[in-house]
Amino acid sequence: MTQIDRFPNEGNGKRALFDDSENASLFNGSQFNVSDGVSETNFSHNEGTVWDLIPDVKEKLYPHQQEGFEFIWKNLAGNIALQKLKNTDPRREGGCIISHAPGTGKTRLTIEFLKAYLKVFPRCLPIIVAPASLLLTWEYEFKKWDIGVPFHNLNNLELSGKEHGDAVNLHNWSNARSSKDTTRMVKLISWYKESSILGISYSLYEKLAGGGGESDDEDEKKRKQARGGQSKNKKKKKYASAEKRRENPYMRKVLLEAPGLLVFDEGHTPRNEKSLLWNMLLEIQTNKRIILSGTPFQNNFMELYNTLSLMKPSFPNTISLELKSFCQKPERKKTLKKSSWELVSGNSSDDKIKQLKLLMDPFVHVHKGAILQKKLPGLKNCLLTLKPDSFQKQTLESIKSSHNIFISEPKLTMASVHPSLLLECKLLEEEESVLDKDRLEKLRLNPNGGVKTKFLVEFVRLCDAFNEKVLVFSELLGPLRLIKDQLSSSLNWTDKEILYMDGVVRLKEKQELIHNFNDANCQAKILLASTKACSEGISLVGASRVVLLDVVWNPSVERQAVSRAYRIGQKRVVYTYHLLTEGTTEHQKYFKQAEKERLSELVFSDKHVDNDESKSCAVDFEDKVLDLMLQHEKLKGMFVNCVVQPKEQDFVESFGY
Repeated sequence: MTQIDRFPNEGNGKRALFDDSENASLFNGSQFNVSDGVSETNFSHNEGTVWDLIPDVKEKLYPHQQEGFEFIWKNLAGNIALQKLKNTDPRREGGCIISHAPGTGKTRLTIEFLKAYLKVFPRCLPIIVAPASLLLTWEYEFKKWDIGVPFHNLNNLELSGKEHGDAVNLHNWSNARSSKDTTRMVKLISWYKESSILGISYSLYEKLAGGGGESDDEDEKKRKQARGGQSKNKKKKKYASAEKRRENPYMRKVLLEAPGLLVFDEGHTPRNEKSLLWNMLLEIQTNKRIILSGTPFQNNFMELYNTLSLMKPSFPNTISLELKSFCQKPERKKTLKKSSWELVSGNSSDDKIKQLKLLMDPFVHVHKGAILQKKLPGLKNCLLTLKPDSFQKQTLESIKSSHNIFISEPKLTMASVHPSLLLECKLLEEEESVLDKDRLEKLRLNPNGGVKTKFLVEFVRLCDAFNEKVLVFSELLGPLRLIKDQLSSSLNWTDKEILYMDGVVRLKEKQELIHNFNDANCQAKILLASTKACSEGISLVGASRVVLLDVVWNPSVERQAVSRAYRIGQKRVVYTYHLLTEGTTEHQKYFKQAEKERLSELVFSDKHVDNDESKSCAVDFEDKVLDLMLQHEKLKGMFVNCVVQPKEQDFVESFGY
């Protein structure tokens, strides 16, 4: 039985996805008809392996990509020998995770796999699901590698010119005003009628297939959030509401029932089992799924369990109750003591993690990034603890602690950068009463008023002298806007020198910013970027210096951020600086990061690389910029600790944990 056999038969001898005679719209579902003679498999190649489907490609891929290519074939189709693929059951469940370090070519690997897979299974109807900001990157990569297969970006409301003729004719014949639904239906029909690939964002998939009612325009949604606007109907939102199903019945049915292969880029994104998105994705009826993620372990084993369940819907049935209980138990609270470094060693958790790893090994391919160490000039990490002046310290101490970290933590993070940022925060009455708001306002454009801004402005000035570009990440937007103003005031720089990118920036404008920043002839000297909006999927190899302004709980977020610069295509040594303010809880957050990072390493170790090789990136490179600052008479006083290539023992000795 083929992919299309799942759909009801019409009386005219053709299989149709829809039978809705009451719908009189132009795109009424009849376009999703396929004749009985269409075969899902094509075995014109009877000898050799899947590599013969894409001649001359193998030698152009890195060894880990070659391994990954065969790994995907074995997990999805059972074999790489073309002769044996004749016996492949199209309904056979197949899924895998490609856990390759960020920046090591997962996109290229996937594109070459899809090119080969479509030659054997031309009716597999693959969909790539990705964060909206990455879909333009996928478009660019498909054009770059030109595999001869159309890629239809459902989020892009402009026709590419590669749409199927029948769909375009219907679109033109309608003489109706172009609408989102019309353009999307043209692309959906084009994808369904010919061997091609569909791209769609997670949020748009949720809207069209889940019926949640959320806006599919992520740019507009983020702009509303930036303005402080929220949906009045948020509490009334219901999963797969009947009303929303009536709005897009055809799209919903196609997206849930038609795909024969799903690729989840940044596949750790839908990891919350309570989210509408995760539940909607589980409704999709395809048995073939690929998850791409350089950081599949995010915060805890519950999220990892959910990711594995998305990759292989049968996974929950293959895991023992004891192991399932281990994964699903609430995250343990830990005391930040020196003994906490013995996180999982010598206890029952150690055995459970080993069991889980053994269960995962057959369908998880890991590459930690050894190719980056071999091909790139190098990476040097530095953990800096900075000393606030008396006024900033006093301001930090005025912030009242709260059991709700969502109330107190943003204020501490902002004040750790520069005390004037507290003016943008919602303060308690007792905090208001002790703050000198006039002084804070006058201090705003003075970078010396905050230890992190003082470090950054001087650091950027020196990097410019060495002709190196700087990439600055912050989880919060307030610090980025403040730094932009301070650089403009202190260095007389304009928007030509200072680039700014957050989730409000439109996707096409973001692509232009990326291009300009990476252009060696461009005037751009610094890019201020939101960690949430810009830390995944994009290439910012124009930067050789990466500053992490604040500390987030999830270490994979920061690893992804560093990988924007430290990736294939980088020509310089990349230096990263993680800034901590003395006397704050940032050290505790960093420590928690180390715990999660260690768990991730235990579960996703690369069995093909020994420990010595995996640590080989810790090469000692001279850092002229930092050395000048550490020796400068007026600057050296701001440094409390400087730990290069921080390791567990270094952290314990430096900070007393």
